[in-house]
Amino acid sequence: MTRVLIVDDHPVFRDGLTGLLATLDAVQIAGAVGTAEQALDAVRQSPPDVVLMDLNLPGASGVEATRQVLDLAPATAVLVITMVDDDDSVLAALRAGARGYVLKGASAEEISAAIRTVAAGGAVFGAAIASRLAAQPAPSAAVPLGPNLTHRESEVLALLADGLSNKQIARTLDLSLKTVQNHVSHILDKLQAADRTQAALRARGITPR
Repeated sequence: MTRVLIVDDHPVFRDGLTGLLATLDAVQIAGAVGTAEQALDAVRQSPPDVVLMDLNLPGASGVEATRQVLDLAPATAVLVITMVDDDDSVLAALRAGARGYVLKGASAEEISAAIRTVAAGGAVFGAAIASRLAAQPAPSAAVPLGPNLTHRESEVLALLADGLSNKQIARTLDLSLKTVQNHVSHILDKLQAADRTQAALRARGITPR
């Protein structure tokens, strides 16, 4: 069961999202609040597995709230959900530690899948977001990744940074899933990245917190 805290200042959307998540068997609503301060209070009392975080909050922004939530509960995954769709907001949320970013126009299935993915330690970027991240400077033009990555590991990292899952990478490169998992493990070790999200960000020249 995945415990989810909803943080959104719009009562109608917040209530609608609460109702949607309440219909999912694998999700338990940990709370629904409208400000960063309320979100932090809820996290202090009982850290959820996932926080659905709006970026446009009164007072402290969703980006700052994301940073503070993760300071309090590093194991909690933050999934940003917002109407905003621009590079600055995407990159700021990712730098703050968010594991994913979906738009409020996403379908119920997409939001549900995103929650499952970030709860399992993965990263989620919607199609538009993934394409924008892919348009960021390539590693050679951004943060040097060093000579330690093999050619195959570099290929895997590039696909990982484009938002592909291990299964999708395996199909794309005609490799076994186990081989891809091994490559990802080696990449994380060599880049000293805590997870796929950090590795993807470093591949795009973004230094996560």
